Amino acid sequence: METLKKLHENVAIMLPENGLEQKLQQAEKENRKLKIKLGFDPTAPDLHLGHAVVLKKMKQFQELGHQIIIVVGSFTARIGDPTGKNKSRKPLNLEEVKHNATTYIKQLSKIIEVDQAEIVFNSDWLDNLPFSEALQLISKVTVAQLMQRKDFNKRFTENTPIAMHELIYPILQGFDSVQLECDIEMGGTDQLFNCTMGRQLQESHNLAPQIVMCMPLLRGIDGTEKMSKSQNNTIGLTDDPNTMFGKTMSIPDVLIEEFLNLATDFSIEERQQINQQLIEGENPMNVKKRIAKNIIKQFHDEQAATDAETFFINQFQNKKFEDKSFKQVVITTLNLQSNALTTVALCKIFKENLSNTAIRRLIEDGAVQINNEKIKEPYQMIEIAKNLKIKIGKRDFYELQ
Repeated sequence: METLKKLHENVAIMLPENGLEQKLQQAEKENRKLKIKLGFDPTAPDLHLGHAVVLKKMKQFQELGHQIIIVVGSFTARIGDPTGKNKSRKPLNLEEVKHNATTYIKQLSKIIEVDQAEIVFNSDWLDNLPFSEALQLISKVTVAQLMQRKDFNKRFTENTPIAMHELIYPILQGFDSVQLECDIEMGGTDQLFNCTMGRQLQESHNLAPQIVMCMPLLRGIDGTEKMSKSQNNTIGLTDDPNTMFGKTMSIPDVLIEEFLNLATDFSIEERQQINQQLIEGENPMNVKKRIAKNIIKQFHDEQAATDAETFFINQFQNKKFEDKSFKQVVITTLNLQSNALTTVALCKIFKENLSNTAIRRLIEDGAVQINNEKIKEPYQMIEIAKNLKIKIGKRDFYELQ
């Protein structure tokens, strides 16, 4: 009973509701492992905390001795998964898929035991699927069923184009479950339709239908959109400890409970205690620090978490300019044409992604300091010399060498 409770924890959607208990009983009766599938289209090379929500649930199954299967969408990534918005996702070429898949698998080891997992590539069967069999597969699904997917229905109603490959994509993902004879498919709540397609196709192939377990979508550090590389709001599993800590501290207070439940590995009792402390008036910043340290401990180690907290306090909470940590920059690497630059030009070297207008605004707002002196004149000439210390905004500190 305790095991079932743990597996249900944080699950947003279970289809059917009592399906997990039935699958566990069936596996015990047949003396076999359950097959739990999680699919990834390697559309970007880095995994983030949003991916970790589902992976940590997979880890629980793995610890119970069940077989977890990671399906790398080496075929479907070249097709392009519908984004859930009003346009299709850009398909990748084979080289991009291979590169991203290699990186994904390496990063999976931060959470699951990769050597005990089954890693498969759906191009192994989809590349070899004869067109006649593909048509037979597609014939098992009606257009009306596909239109039940919310984004398809919305786009159709609004006369926004839907490409044929987008309609076929959920069917191909569902066929992965047929091929692997999965007992459970996991994903985020945005994958509910695709996962239920697997159930339907398994039944049409006279297989026991998989159950669907959907985990909540962790919102990104902006507090609005789901965590996504395309939204530039992620905390990556490979981010260095200082970056992880700083990004976590930047989340809006409204996300504290969400991060506490989905991104940490605190026990239920610890999370309840922390929530109670918040209700009783605990400073949210102190809670964010605990969350940040816990996240870093999961993906690095305890010492790294402690060091990252110390760095953050010195860098962003202690007010002494001279106590900050400055990134060392060798002057000769800047390829300067002059020994003096305007404040705008100097800042532009380090903030290439910002427009001159945005940089001028930073300067005029007092967000730029040179050797502990606020510079508010965008076109003030700054002499370039060794040991020049530059602060741009809240987080960027440089020292010329």
